[in-house]
Amino acid sequence: MPDTEAKLKFLQSPKSYGNSNQNVQCVETHMSWVFLVGQHVFKLKKPVCFPFLDFTTLQAREFYCREEVRLNLRMAPDVYLGVMALQWQDGAFALVPEDQLPGRGETVDWLVLMKRLPSHRTLDQLIAASHVAPRDLAPLVEVLARFYRSAPIAALSAEDYLARFQYEQAANREVLLRPQFQLRHAGRAIDYLGVALARGENLLRERVAAHRVLEGHGDLRPEHVCLLQPPVVIDCLEFNLALRQVDPFDEVAYLGLECDMAGAAWIGSTVASGLAAALDDRPAAALMNLYTAYRAVLRARLAMAHLLDPKPRVPHKWLPLAERYLSRAIDAIDAFMSILPHERP
Repeated sequence: MPDTEAKLKFLQSPKSYGNSNQNVQCVETHMSWVFLVGQHVFKLKKPVCFPFLDFTTLQAREFYCREEVRLNLRMAPDVYLGVMALQWQDGAFALVPEDQLPGRGETVDWLVLMKRLPSHRTLDQLIAASHVAPRDLAPLVEVLARFYRSAPIAALSAEDYLARFQYEQAANREVLLRPQFQLRHAGRAIDYLGVALARGENLLRERVAAHRVLEGHGDLRPEHVCLLQPPVVIDCLEFNLALRQVDPFDEVAYLGLECDMAGAAWIGSTVASGLAAALDDRPAAALMNLYTAYRAVLRARLAMAHLLDPKPRVPHKWLPLAERYLSRAIDAIDAFMSILPHERP
């Protein structure tokens, strides 16, 4: 049976896609290999296992490929085109579209097929080029508002919701406080966030009681937003329902944090105010600061988790990035505490 290296070699060849003259670009992420081929994208999930996902079996990769298509059709209906089988027959690979299955070979893996988006229209690239203005965000707010209006209410209690923050806090401690990392701001940021979560408990409970925690996107970052007409939002967290059960304004705080880190702090407040009006839901400023701090510490942890891989990609990147997130978290908690005072640790 062919191994992962053989699959990647096949998928990196232009001949595999029926045109030997076209260029194939491979982009590796933490959980996938993405092949950019002409006007299409082919996404192969890595056979990995983390605490929040398990892609180690062929059956799991097929299921989550199909889930990725199903869930992302909600905000990117013309982008996700379906799944494809990678088959093996008589010593050769073949890519088989879903409408041609079962095919003649044995399916050895699955891929998501997408339409390739113009990279210069993603929000992160527009920020980098200073080509985004407030008027460009109104259509995005409309897409998000329509999505959240139709999203199912999360089936969880206030205790469940609060427990998830504490679970993430435990994971933050386990990763960020490792002696080998020597993060200057980690202990302070984690302890300070713990105080803020305790002080803001009622704010979080109120969101559940008001049915404001929904099955959302789960990973609303600028690189997942493409400002077309209309805008599309891709790459939701298909592999974990709990991580998609979010307050829309937690997601917007996350988007705002990432835009701030990229140099466009105004975008978060613009999207938040537009969405508040569209949903007739105006969460307290303290809650937005709490969500921002929570996401910043989480992002610091995810950055440092790259260094736990046997062969981390761009290892020099993660420590300074984590320190920036931790500093941003402390700033957000300072803002939170100025509204809801509490003794600082």
